[in-house]
Amino acid sequence: MALVLLTEHSMTQTIFVLNGPNLNLLGTREPGIYGGKTLTDIETDCKAAGRELSLEVDFRQSNHEGVLVDWLHEANGKAEGVVLNAGAYTHTSVALHDAIRAISIPVVELHITNVHAREEFRHKSMIAPAVKGVICGFGPHSYILALHALKNLTA
Repeated sequence: MALVLLTEHSMTQTIFVLNGPNLNLLGTREPGIYGGKTLTDIETDCKAAGRELSLEVDFRQSNHEGVLVDWLHEANGKAEGVVLNAGAYTHTSVALHDAIRAISIPVVELHITNVHAREEFRHKSMIAPAVKGVICGFGPHSYILALHALKNLTA
């Protein structure tokens, strides 16, 4: 009879948090709209929330659509779920839509602002039909809400 020891790490689920174009400029880009927190601040908050939820947060940002597609593919083999703030690609990217459809883990779309209260072109999400759910309008706290949602979806 083998004895299996469960360590904290073995009970931790990995969640990818993927950020799209221009999110590297948070804190300086239109702070009246997006707030004063930097992406590094949000990463710190996500990792702290992740520890409380027994989630390992793999936090990434790219301004390049193909890199985000590659990370979605990678997440399918390494993570239990994905939080995706696709930024402007939300409204234009069939490639991200298809990449989400191609993987078997849940993806939660998020936006810092309420995109439905902004310019009309932001009202349409190309990726929303492919994701498990959408969280928007709660500022940087949207990320924490998305982590809680994925924890519940993967429990």
